[in-house]
Amino acid sequence: MKRRDFFRNAAFTAAGAAVLSPFESIAGGRHSAVAHSADKRAKNIIFMVSDGMSIGTLSMANMLSERRDGKLSTWMSLYHAGTVQRGLMDTASANSLVTDSSAASSAWGGGVRVNNGVLNVAPDGSKPTPILQKFKAAGKAVGCVTTVPITHATPAGFCVNNDSRSAQAEIALTYHDLRFDVMMGGGTEFFSADKRDDKVDVFGKFATSGFQVAKTRDELLAIDAGGKDAPILGVFHQDGLPYALDREHDETLKKETPSLAEMVGTAIRHLKKNRNGFVLQVEGGKVDWAAHANDVGALLYDQLAFEEALATAIAFAEADGDTLVIVTTDHGNANPGLFGGTKNFERIIDFKHTNDWVLQGIDRDFTARQVIERIEHAQGIVIKADEAIRLLSHYVTDRNEDGLYNPYKLPFAEFAEIQQRYTAVSWASTGHSGDHVEIAAYGAGQGLLKPFVRNTDMHYLMLEVTGVSKG
Repeated sequence: MKRRDFFRNAAFTAAGAAVLSPFESIAGGRHSAVAHSADKRAKNIIFMVSDGMSIGTLSMANMLSERRDGKLSTWMSLYHAGTVQRGLMDTASANSLVTDSSAASSAWGGGVRVNNGVLNVAPDGSKPTPILQKFKAAGKAVGCVTTVPITHATPAGFCVNNDSRSAQAEIALTYHDLRFDVMMGGGTEFFSADKRDDKVDVFGKFATSGFQVAKTRDELLAIDAGGKDAPILGVFHQDGLPYALDREHDETLKKETPSLAEMVGTAIRHLKKNRNGFVLQVEGGKVDWAAHANDVGALLYDQLAFEEALATAIAFAEADGDTLVIVTTDHGNANPGLFGGTKNFERIIDFKHTNDWVLQGIDRDFTARQVIERIEHAQGIVIKADEAIRLLSHYVTDRNEDGLYNPYKLPFAEFAEIQQRYTAVSWASTGHSGDHVEIAAYGAGQGLLKPFVRNTDMHYLMLEVTGVSKG
């Protein structure tokens, strides 16, 4: 079988990650070992971000993979094989030791630390050119893939200058003008005329400008199979894409929305046609949303879905030989950890749905028994009647729980506190942390990564490894 055919066929199988992964589990034998020259230039870069991934998230996802699948997670397989350059990264922004995603991505994207909440606008008002604009000007194909709105902070930090990360409707229009080669994620509300305040049909603008537009998984697969050179816009949900755990147990969601690995496979196949190479940012954005919600099922299964996409990227880089894969996070979030026995943690293996799914389906007319039954159906956990009443109290009185990505003020923190007794997973908060975070590099030029870096250093590393001007 030709390498091209192998890559195309493997990326869309149910066992895609296992097929694409260039490594085996500890139980399965030897890992692939590939030597990479420290000074080798890279033609392509795949920059992968598990947004809001504290070290506990990485650790527990690996534990879950070992107990559920009998193998290391993709990220831990890379570490075990010893084929990556590994370091720690300082994530601070210009005005805080605790960054937000827009400032973090701007540090990578613009090479300058900015204040939280803005996109590539420095404290002195200057606007550094975002890195994907630099690479596009240098003749490379560029793009972003994410599980949250494509206009959200992390992809936008590689693409645009804006005084506010909240200006997502404006960012959607900026993307149209930039004409990047692949942009995929959620965020229909910023592209559809009937959702936008200004009633502009942004989908129509992209289509008229020659983009291939996909709004469903089937449409994306058709574009992928067609192999046309025209740029791709894929927007698959009004807001963020469904959590991986909920998608896995809902046939409608599986049919309507692609997985992150599927989007990444399509993006790579499209971008690699450019003879000058490509740069792709990939974000597991809902890892961060799950951490804010203290939603352990959402968190760990979205982390594993991100690592399936990582396996796709690593497989391409290993076969290609001219690609650098960087994998990291922008900041910690909620600092979850396992504080108890194995038996309780292993209950997560049997989860069918997230806390988000559970709480969205409860209303003020529920009885305590109905709450108990819903949680048991979704997660195999039988909570106590008084715990169910605690949850219900948030529905029968004015809802007062705050937190990011919680527009309906659902009792996420309350549920997580109850859930600790059954999963042995605890949380430090519902917000970002200032921890130094994991970063690793695999492939061409990986030796340029130092053991300790500032987030801004990665901007200049990407330019150096590709030989693109810093201007």
